[in-house]
Amino acid sequence: MQKRIAFVIGMIFTLTVFAACQKSKPSPAASATCDLGGGKTIKTDYSSPRMKERKIYGDLVPFGQVWRTGANEATTFVASSDVVVGGTTVPAGSYTIFTVPTADKWTLIINKKTGEWGIPYKYESDELARVDMKVSKLPAPVENFTIAYDKSRNGCTLRMDWETTRASVDISAK
Repeated sequence: MQKRIAFVIGMIFTLTVFAACQKSKPSPAASATCDLGGGKTIKTDYSSPRMKERKIYGDLVPFGQVWRTGANEATTFVASSDVVVGGTTVPAGSYTIFTVPTADKWTLIINKKTGEWGIPYKYESDELARVDMKVSKLPAPVENFTIAYDKSRNGCTLRMDWETTRASVDISAK
């Protein structure tokens, strides 16, 4: 009986410490979902870094280099059915996404390799596609890096907002 009580107390302590560590992460976990209708969905899990008065694009995130698109582990992109991302067909499945930001154009990289840490990027041979993204200026700075899906007429628009930049691409069901 005492072993059970000690085990339960140990588990409670472990879970409490784990929860406290999760709350204090400088780049906490976040998620975005797109409902394409008919049971077809896309889910993106990422870590959301904070701006903290830093210059982001062209400095912390260098222009012209592959970026893990968030922090910590690579950002995931899971499609429950075949989708079209910016004109490119992506079969149902689990992927990681990376980006190559520049001042006026971004490239979204959809990679078949999953489960890796975000950097350094050495997965060119596992790439499924590179897709152009639209870039626009936001009216006010965004402190937390955010990935979201906005419902559109034909599906969803994936958008990434941070600092004063928005990168986006249209996604639809195949």
